[in-house]
Amino acid sequence: MSFLSVDEQMAVIKRGTVEIVPEDELKVKLKKSRKTNTPLRIKLGVDPTRPDLHLGHSVILRKLRQFQDLGHEAILIIGGFTAMIGDPTGQNKTRPPLTDSEVQENAETYIEQAKKILDPSKTTIVNNNDWLGPVTFMDVIRLSSKLTVARMIERDDFSKRYQNNEPISLHEFLYPLAQGQDSVHLKSDVELGGTDQKFNLLVGRDLQRAEGIDPQVCLMMPLLVGTDGSMKMSKSYDNYIGIDEPANDMYGKSLSIPDELIYPYFELVTDISVDELPAIKQKAKKDPRNTKHDLAFAITKMYHGEEAAVAARKHFEETVIKKNIPDDAPVFSFDPGTDYRLIDIIADAGLTSSNGETKRMMKQGGISINEEKINDPNHSITFTAGDELELKVGKRKYARLISS
Repeated sequence: MSFLSVDEQMAVIKRGTVEIVPEDELKVKLKKSRKTNTPLRIKLGVDPTRPDLHLGHSVILRKLRQFQDLGHEAILIIGGFTAMIGDPTGQNKTRPPLTDSEVQENAETYIEQAKKILDPSKTTIVNNNDWLGPVTFMDVIRLSSKLTVARMIERDDFSKRYQNNEPISLHEFLYPLAQGQDSVHLKSDVELGGTDQKFNLLVGRDLQRAEGIDPQVCLMMPLLVGTDGSMKMSKSYDNYIGIDEPANDMYGKSLSIPDELIYPYFELVTDISVDELPAIKQKAKKDPRNTKHDLAFAITKMYHGEEAAVAARKHFEETVIKKNIPDDAPVFSFDPGTDYRLIDIIADAGLTSSNGETKRMMKQGGISINEEKINDPNHSITFTAGDELELKVGKRKYARLISS
C-alpha cells in the first residue's frame, strides 16, 4: 500500500500524545516502513479486569485505530496470562489476580466493545497466555536476571510502597517482565500505553534489545479525566461515560463535563480531523455551551449513529431544558389503596443499579416526584384512584406512576 509521508503520519500519531520514547526512532521506523512498503507492528496489551469499557479506555484504542488507518498492523493482546498476575501499576496494595474463567468472560465482552473503535478486519487479536503459559520456572529465572531490584524500585508506585513499609509481592515484580516478554515474542515496533505504563513499556524495549531485536518505540497517551473534572475516568469514581451506554445517557453525561475538558475530549475521544481541532479550540473558549453540545453529538454519533444522536439531543432539550417528561417514559400501575416505599418502586423499575445508589441520589437531591425532591429513603406513597405521578431519577431517567 502507499503510506503517507513521515511528517503527515507524525501529525496524526502525535495527536493527543504525551510522550514518544524516542521520537527520532519512530521517524526512522516510519521512513523504513515507507521505503520497504512494510507496515509497522503496533502493539497494545490489555488486561480484561473489567468487562465494560468507557471513554477512558477509548483514548488508547483510538490511537491504535489511527495507526490502522495509516496502514500499519494493529495487534491487540488480551492479557490472559498477565491478568492472572495482577498489574501493580498505580496500586498502593497488591491487586488481586483474576481467575481464568473471569479473564475469558471479560475478554469476550472487551473485544466486542473494542470492535466499535478498531477495524476488525485489520486487527490481530492474540492472548499472551499462548506463549507465557508454557514458560518454565527456569525460563522465569533467566528472564528475571535481565532486570535488577534497584531498577524495579525506580517505579513510582513500588518506591512509595517500599518507603511506606507496605508489602510488595515478588510476583508483582514479574508483571513488567511478562509484559515486556510480549514485545519480544511479537517483535513489536511500537507499543502503546497510558502515562502510568511508561516503566512497563520501557522494560519491553530493554528485553527486546537484550534479545537482539530492534527495540520498540514507546508511545504514551494521557489518562482521560472523568466527568467530575478532577479524577481519572473510572467506574469506581462514578465519573465515566460507557461506550455501551444508551444514547440519551451518553449525550447527557457528555454535557456534564467542565468547560475546560471540552477541547481535550474532542482531541482524545472523537474522530474529528486534526485540521478542525484549532477552530474547535477557539469555539470552546468563546461558546462553551454550544461547543459542548457539538461534542456530545459527535460522541453519541460515533457509537450509536447520527439518527440516535439527533434523537438524544431532542430528548435532552425536551427533558432538561423544557423539563418535559419524555413520551416514551415507562408507565407503572398501582392498585388504589396500596402503599409502596419509593426506594422499592425505583428498584423494581430498574432506574438505579442498587438501593445504595438510590439513597445516595436522594441525599443529593437527585430524585423527585412531580418536581418535589424526595430526601427521605423511607418515603412511601399511598396510591389513590386517579393518581398520575411523574418520577424523575437523576437528570435523564423518568417514569409515570398511575393508579386507577
